[in-house]
Amino acid sequence: MRTQTEKGLAFRALHARAGAFVIPNPWDIGTARLLAKLGFEALATTSAGYSFSAGRRDFAIGRTEMLAHVAQIVAATDLPVSADLENGFGDDPATVAETIRLAAATGLVGGSIEDATYRKDDPIYDLELAVARIRAAAAEARKLPFAFTLTARAENYVVGRPDLADTIRRLQAYQDAGADVLYAPGLTTREDIAAVVGALRCPVNVIMGLSGAQFNVRTLSEWGVKRISTGSALARAALSCFLRAAQEIREHGTFTFAAEAVSYRDLNAMFEP
Repeated sequence: MRTQTEKGLAFRALHARAGAFVIPNPWDIGTARLLAKLGFEALATTSAGYSFSAGRRDFAIGRTEMLAHVAQIVAATDLPVSADLENGFGDDPATVAETIRLAAATGLVGGSIEDATYRKDDPIYDLELAVARIRAAAAEARKLPFAFTLTARAENYVVGRPDLADTIRRLQAYQDAGADVLYAPGLTTREDIAAVVGALRCPVNVIMGLSGAQFNVRTLSEWGVKRISTGSALARAALSCFLRAAQEIREHGTFTFAAEAVSYRDLNAMFEP
């Protein structure tokens, strides 16, 4: 197994090489191992995917439980893992910094911090506080004895505020505050993605698998995107198949879904040590 230092350097190298790479999002040990078997070079956790697997809504899981889950994903493979650390599990910069320290202790070599408050009446942090939170996270990451890649997320599009100018302004501020990667989930057009990439020095992450955006790796790479994640898309795809199969049984009393299912033999073989 590679050390955390080796994983940290390998993860940084993925962001430095030419072209874009895909960092898919498993939601449990099994899916992490399957993605590693398929040849992906790094993994990222998904808070929504894990929450659904635990029978809860997104953002309903606290920091202690989420970090325990993250530690399981880290231990599942030899790949570098970055975590969805939501908004750092607290408003104040000191809490965000503590989250980075605790996350690093799980074996992670990266993590993302959002500027979403999760409050309906005020869903995005004021820019000054948002920057202070990223600055605190970056300072804590720089204290670590290995390369920890900090991703800063601007959540405008996710919370229903599709303001491109403010999104770029925020990402530029987070870049100056010490973030290593910038990310604005919810961008769905070439123009918006290209504008974000062109306005930043740091690598940009784009999420695919959301409705309204169906760009491929080659196209995104040509636009300057460096990293492509899938968020909860793989978990939702799996649960969609499960729901369709269960609904077929319940509503029609048939089992045709099994014709398209991976065989027991093939799936079992994929978990061979």
